Amino acid sequence: MSTRRTVLSGIKPTGKLHLGNYFGAMRQFLDLQEAGHELFIFVADYHALTTISDADTLRGLTADIVLDYLAVGLDPERSTLFRQSDVPEVTELAWILDCVCPKGLLDRAHAYKDAMAREQPVSMGLYNYPVLMAADILIYGSHLVPVGKDQKQHVEYAQDLQEKLNNTFGAELLTRPEPMIQESTATVIGMDGQKMSKSYGNTIEIFEPGRSFEKKIKSMVTDSKGVEEAKDPETCNVFALYRLFDPEGAPALADRYRAGGMGYGHAKQELIAAASRVLDPLRDRRAELAANPEQVDAVLQRGAGRARARAGETMDRVRKATGLR
Repeated sequence: MSTRRTVLSGIKPTGKLHLGNYFGAMRQFLDLQEAGHELFIFVADYHALTTISDADTLRGLTADIVLDYLAVGLDPERSTLFRQSDVPEVTELAWILDCVCPKGLLDRAHAYKDAMAREQPVSMGLYNYPVLMAADILIYGSHLVPVGKDQKQHVEYAQDLQEKLNNTFGAELLTRPEPMIQESTATVIGMDGQKMSKSYGNTIEIFEPGRSFEKKIKSMVTDSKGVEEAKDPETCNVFALYRLFDPEGAPALADRYRAGGMGYGHAKQELIAAASRVLDPLRDRRAELAANPEQVDAVLQRGAGRARARAGETMDRVRKATGLR
């Protein structure tokens, strides 16, 4: 893409970020940043209230995500990093969208239907989640929203509500967003061979302490082939993760797999070394940031200021068109 676009993404602070987040989303954001696009990245602490009811836990997880994003290379001079709750205009827009949102639209939301199928309690926060997410997307004039295939519905809801509000009040108030789905994004394999996910309990955190990181790598599931036997790198969980850390070195390691004479223990050591080459500088950067909380607070304040300025422009149009001011 040669045209500068506004790209928005949010991350809910419900746990430590892991390698699936890093390779599946964060590196993509860094590529977009390098390409000159305008990034708005927010920590979705309002959304987290549907599952977290402890203030210290929420604050701690929010701070961790901010540190993680800055450590991996998000540049606050070129991108806008902020807390969702630092932009109160987003909840104002969510209410206005609620007033044009058909109930049937929310009845079809995946999260709501899943909770009902599991006979889990449903709060209004969970039920209304898609509207707040639509407000997140629409209030900054987002052109593109990077999502996985299973999250495409969130952007479709934002499209529906953008059209509904514009048509109701007869004005081009909100920009239509589009989902940005990269088919080529690799699935990051967890320790058990399934897709890495907090829900599966198979994650390896980006900033996992060294010994714990190595222990998790060494516990990755492999087949039972002996050291001397030839092995297929394309079916090996260890190799799949290695290739993400060191794509240039992957062909040589694949040859060693096929030749035999290398056990999975050796492959795991190669993975640990490759991961360390990538992650050790990021760990150092994170430790430096954590030791300077004032610097991190300043980043969030600047980010909130930029985000509120953009949100304010949107809400000026919406309030005028709806007759609120």
